[in-house]
Order: sequence, then structure tokens, then C-alpha cells
Amino acid sequence: MVIITAGMIGVGKTTLTGMIAEHLGTEAFFEPVGDNPVLPLYYSDPKKYGFLLQIFFLNKRFAMIKKALTDDNNVLDRSIYEDALFTRENNKEGNISDQEFDIYLKLLDNMMAELQSIPKKAPDLLVYAYADFDTILYRIKKRGRDYEQVENDQSLYDYYYKIWNAYKEWFEVYAEGPKMKIDLQQYDLAKPDNAKKVLQLIDDQLVTVRAPKSISK
Repeated sequence: MVIITAGMIGVGKTTLTGMIAEHLGTEAFFEPVGDNPVLPLYYSDPKKYGFLLQIFFLNKRFAMIKKALTDDNNVLDRSIYEDALFTRENNKEGNISDQEFDIYLKLLDNMMAELQSIPKKAPDLLVYAYADFDTILYRIKKRGRDYEQVENDQSLYDYYYKIWNAYKEWFEVYAEGPKMKIDLQQYDLAKPDNAKKVLQLIDDQLVTVRAPKSISK
């Protein structure tokens, strides 16, 4: 069983990923943030480091999804399926040139084609973590990474808002397999009772995912 979590920066996705993995007794693959030397550089100069950052993430996410689908027993914190969302927004913002974006898309296409050679070709379930924009900003501020803060940086505020909107659209069109949305504003994972409720929602969805498919005649 391969589960991927998706969601906006600061929504609580990493906490959710660890919680699901512990609940199911499986390995969690976390997004490379703490060990990412490019991320702080990107926030200081998006136009200079935008393309480098996206290639760094794409390479890491490809390795993660390839291992996860091969092992068939993992939970992934963000995945290759949403990687283009960030690259597209950076292209719209002028942080990544059209030529760089074209190179990125060709590389992504090659990687997605390679995944088709794996017997398990897609995740069993996408869990999309959602919260309203004000809650997102509060949680980004609370976790305290200096380079993520929006104070005195209107462009960063605007970037977050565009990514937040892009995620809602991305979830609607995601079609790699079964998906579900969990409101992590309503179910704040800092409260133990909410964690139990969220895990129950996921368990209920997994029952449907695991159910034998009827064969039409």
C-alpha cells in the first residue's frame, strides 16, 4: 500500500505523514527540506535559484516515488505528482524561464515514463491536506524558519497565496488514483482526539481502496 500526502507549505502535511506511517507500521519518506542546501538560497533570490531548486526537488521526488512503488509499503510526504505545480508557478512569476520550464517538463515526462516499467504504477491513495490561507500563514510563522516568513516581503505573501490556490485546482484534476481531502484546520493535529479522527477517516477510505473491484460483463 503506497500513500502520498500533498498540501500547501505549513499545512501540517509532514506531521500527517509521520502519523499515517506510524499508524500503518510502514516507512515514511519525508520531503527534503532540512538537508536541502538550495532552499534558503531560493528564498533569498528566486530568479537565480528557481530552476536549480526545482531540479533538486524533482530528482529527490523521483527517487522517493520509485522506491516507494517498488517496495509497495510506504507513505510519502509530497510526491513527484505535484512537483510541476511549483515549477509552473515559478515560470509564471518569471523565476524560471520558458526554456528552463520546457527542459524541466521533458525531464519529468521521461521520469514518469520510467515509472510505468514498475509493476505498481501509481499510489493507492492521495491524502490532500487543506487549511484556509490565514491558518497557513499562522503555521508558517509558528514553525519559525526565517527564510519562509512574509513580514516585510509582499512578494513572498503573494507567492504563498498563488501556491495555495494552485493546490486546490491541482487536487481537482489529480487522476492518478483514489484521493481524499482532509481539512487540517477543522482537524488540528495538535489535538490528540483530532489525530484519531483523521486516522479513522483514512482507514475508512482505505477500506474502499482495498475492496475488490467488480468486473463488468
